[in-house]
Amino acid sequence: MTESTIPAALQAAFDAAIAHSKTLTTRPDNLTLLQLYGLYKQGSAGDVTGERPGMTDFVARAKWDAWATYQGVPRAVAMQTYIDRINALPE
Repeated sequence: MTESTIPAALQAAFDAAIAHSKTLTTRPDNLTLLQLYGLYKQGSAGDVTGERPGMTDFVARAKWDAWATYQGVPRAVAMQTYIDRINALPE
């Protein structure tokens, strides 16, 4: 499997996990949310792009850093990890 070829079943499971994340009744803690964001971005867009936001934009900088944590991780691996983490969260 090449980087650009994502199996349809994995893409469907990833999309289902994204939809499921929006229906959680218990909000995960901020660290978990940042990890999920990084995995989501790596799985959906690949490696981080653009410049790191400035020190005064705390939220954007934290999100960028969370995404950059997964730099180099194959999209399929990031997608599966995202799915596993979402499914492990309490309803």
